[in-house]
Order: sequence, then structure tokens, then C-alpha cells
Amino acid sequence: MVRFLASILAGAVLASSALAQAPFPNRTVTMIVGFAPGGGTDIASRIIAKKLSENIGQSVVVENRAGAGGNIATELVARSQPDGYTLLLGSVGSLSVAPHLVAKLPYDPVRDLAPITMAVMFPNVLVVHPSVAAQTLADFVKLAKAKPGSINYGSSGIGGAGHLAGELFRMMAKVDIVHVPYKGGGPAVTDLLAGQVAAVFATPASAGQHVKAGKLRALAVTGAARSPSMPDVPTVAESGYPGYEATNWYAYVVAAKTPKEVLERWNRELVKVLTAPDVREQLLSHGLEPQPGTAEALARHIERELATWGRVVKEAGITAN
Repeated sequence: MVRFLASILAGAVLASSALAQAPFPNRTVTMIVGFAPGGGTDIASRIIAKKLSENIGQSVVVENRAGAGGNIATELVARSQPDGYTLLLGSVGSLSVAPHLVAKLPYDPVRDLAPITMAVMFPNVLVVHPSVAAQTLADFVKLAKAKPGSINYGSSGIGGAGHLAGELFRMMAKVDIVHVPYKGGGPAVTDLLAGQVAAVFATPASAGQHVKAGKLRALAVTGAARSPSMPDVPTVAESGYPGYEATNWYAYVVAAKTPKEVLERWNRELVKVLTAPDVREQLLSHGLEPQPGTAEALARHIERELATWGRVVKEAGITAN
């Protein structure tokens, strides 16, 4: 009897040890997105999640937690268990702009989150409803100056890349255009298609198909160079505003204090996904350029963006209200 109990105990210890040493990840992974379905972040996450799931042999579930320009989702991940099972595909807004906008932000992007890798970088694009009598950016500016405050533009949310692109443009073009924030690029473009707003600084992923279908008109892209997905659309800079540049980006982070070996595993897996030819092709078709790299490179990028957009927020007088 003693031997029998001893063997059971030994078996239990071995099973427990085997479970503890099970390779990571060994259960479902949640990928949090801070915006509603249909926007650029959502599109990118679903392309990446599918390949990641195939590679690691575990389910990767995309969960949309829209609101506050991505801050709600970012806080959720910052407060999650630091076990590596909750990833955030974050954006410039919640990772580099929110600290300058929200006085009592419930998280610190540097202190409370651990970087994994940059995912994609791309410009936004200024698109207008066909009813807007503007064929070029110059036409748009002329309309805005003729009736100050009469033209509104949508974005994915306060402090997001689209909002920042719009405010930087407002400052440089000296036009009075009114910002209308949404809970993601998808809803903003939906309202634009319905004529509820005149324009949107949108991601190529959320607006590109509608431009190709002739349902929206693209006036300019916000990057330093033309977008490969919209080669005929000029940049804001070449349209009369030299020096203008507002680049959007999405990056992967997890809760701080996540074990180093888990961070390294996710970096390897996500870089592998982002360099896969089929994933690159899908992302590029939506105007999203894969930019995988090291965690250290992402940390440096976030710090630079914190400084850059801090200046823009202050000069433009952008507030969270």
C-alpha cells in the first residue's frame, strides 16, 4: 500500500513537472486591438494572427476593445497577467501620444509595457466623399479657407495617427477644419461613405478598396514618400507643404515583467510571421509595410515618437476632450 501511494505521488510530481515545463505557448493566445473592426489595426492583426496560429499550433484570438483612441485596450494589456498570453497590437496614439494628452493616463507605455517588435509602418491618406468639390489637395484647402469651420474630417480617435495627421495639416495649411473622432478607422470610413463627414485621414487598409471602387477620392498621403499601394496619389509635402510628414505604425507589446524568454520567443515568432512572403504580400496589398525588428529598436522608436508628438500636441493645442 505504501509503495502504491508512493508511486502515485511520484507520478503526480512528474506530471506537474512536465506541465510546468510544457513549451510556450500551450494554450489560446489573445491579440488585443484598440479599435473597432474594419480599420487598419484590425485588418493587420487578423492577417498576422492567422499565420501566427498556424506556426505555433495554438489558437490566436483577435479581440477588439475599441475606445479612447486605443487607450482602453492598452490599459487592459498593461494590467494583464505578465505571462505572454495577452498581446497588444498597439499604435502611435496609445503608445506615444496619449501621455501628452491625458493628464491621468492609467498606464505608462514605457514603464508598464514591454516591447516585442515593430509590426508595420505606413502613411495615412486624406480621402473625401465624392460630393466634396475637390480634385486635389489645393482644391480642398481652397474650399476650407472659403468657409472656415464648415469642413469636418474624421479619424480613428483622439490622439490617433489620423487625428495627428489632420492637426499637423491644419497647422501647416492654416485652415479651419473640424475634427470628428470615431472608435476606429472602420466606423470613420463608413460614415464618410454615407456622407456624414466630408473627409477622413484614413489608413490605406480601411480606405483603399473604396478609392479603387470610385466611392471615395484620395487627395494626398501623409508620408514622406508615395505609398506603393497608391502610387498615383501625391504626398502632402509635394502638394505644397514641404516638410510635412506623419507616419503611422503598429507594434507588438505585452505587459511589463513578462519573462525574458517569453519576450524573446514572441519576437522570433512575430518576426517569422512578418517576413513570410504570403503575409508580406497580404499586408502590402492593404498599404501596410512590414517592419519587423528587435525589441530594443522598438523601444527606441517609441521614445523618439513620444518626443516628436509631444511637441506637435503642444503646438497644435490638442486636448483629449
